[in-house]
Formats: sequence, C-alpha cells, structure tokens
Amino acid sequence: MRYGLLPGGKKIRSKILVDVGKIFNINYNVLIQIAAAVECIHAYSLIHDDLPCMDNDNLRRGRLSTHKKFGESTAILAGNSLLTLALEILTDNNLKINNKSKVYLASFISKSSGHEGIAGGQYYDLNFEKKKISLTKILNMQINKTGKLFGFCCVAPLLILGKKKELSKFNKIGEDIGLLFQIADDLIDFRGDKKLAGKKTRKDLTKGKATLISLLGYKNTIKYAEKLKLNIFKKIRIYGNKSSDLKDTIEFILNRNR
Repeated sequence: MRYGLLPGGKKIRSKILVDVGKIFNINYNVLIQIAAAVECIHAYSLIHDDLPCMDNDNLRRGRLSTHKKFGESTAILAGNSLLTLALEILTDNNLKINNKSKVYLASFISKSSGHEGIAGGQYYDLNFEKKKISLTKILNMQINKTGKLFGFCCVAPLLILGKKKELSKFNKIGEDIGLLFQIADDLIDFRGDKKLAGKKTRKDLTKGKATLISLLGYKNTIKYAEKLKLNIFKKIRIYGNKSSDLKDTIEFILNRNR
C-alpha cells in the first residue's frame, strides 16, 4: 500500500482541492485530511490500472508497478485496501467537520470511484480499443475515468460548507480540469519521452486507445485543450485573486511534461 501510494507523483488532485479550499477559506488541516483520501483513491486506481488484465504497464512513476514488485494478488489487495482506507479517513473522528458533511464526502467520492466514475471509465477505455469512437463517447469516458475524481476535489470544500447552489458549477469545473489533465497525459504519451514520463510511452497508439488525439489529431487536440482551459478560467474569474493558485495549477497541468 505504501509502495503504491507514497513515493513520487504530482499530487495534482490534492493541490486542486487545496486551491479550491483557499477560495472558500477552509481550514488547511481539514483539506489535507480529505486530500489524503483522494490520494488513496488515485493510488488504488493506478495499481489496478497497471495490472496485466487492464493496461498491463510494468512501470509507474519511474519504477516497477506494484504488481511487478509484489505480485498481482498483492497488488489487487493493496488497491482494494486503499479504496476502503479513503472512506476510513473521510469518516474518522479526527476529521473535524460535522457528520452530515462526512456522509456527503463519502457518498460523493464513492460515486466518483465506482461504476459512475473511475471503474466505469476504465471499462469503456478497455472496450473502446481499436474501435472508431465518437467525440461525445470519448469525452464521457475520460470524464468518468479521470474527471469525476477532480470533480470531487472541487466540490469537497462546498460539501463541508453546505453550499449546495454552487455544487453543480464546481463539479463541472472539476470535471473539465480532469479532462484537461487526461488530454495532457495523452499528449505526453504521444510525444514519447519515457524518461520524463516515468512510464512506457506511445502505448495509446500501439493499443489503439480511443483518445482525442486519435480522433482530432495532435494539433487540434492542443487547440481543444487551450479552449477548455480558457473556459475554466472564465468560470473562476469572479473569485479574483483567491483563484490565482487554482489558475496556476491548471496552467501547470496543461504545460507539464510528465
């Protein structure tokens, strides 16, 4: 569990959560505890993602994938345990928020991780291989696989405060940020710098993955991502300087090389 969770990684989802929390003046210690749950969910998804029956990747973050280091059965159990650990963290007495908010958080992150989120997105990702898939279906798949957990990161501060009116807006912002992250990931894979990526590259092309690049082409995908970024910026502009950290993180997501 520690091997798959702690070393390396960009912790972008946690950073997004903290950035949105700053907009609404949420206690930092509370945000960090929720971020720990998010990282558990993310690590579980990566461990399972790398399995031979899934994407069959031997490298993750520049070293052996969990199943290559410890075996497939241990990797599956570690992933399952990280998933449940996330719920333990969100419902623990040490998380100093009201119980109603804890229930909302646990419910939302569960939906983001299961058949309506990561697991469902992974199913379609595998089943779309070597098929001609429409733009709408690709976007829905990537939003489920990646965007839903980013959506949770953006609504978690609102769930704590009970700001229901803004939930839909920030959920959409989060999903769009997640889509932007997935597009950046696909661009990195396409460019093929294995050392920078810390994992095997150009595998999407080899496997015939359904991506925006495979549908729109490399240059048009970059244009699509830029438009998506500007649209997100328009939505958070009303928060002024409080949203500056969030904007910086979004810029980093699109311009990163690993």
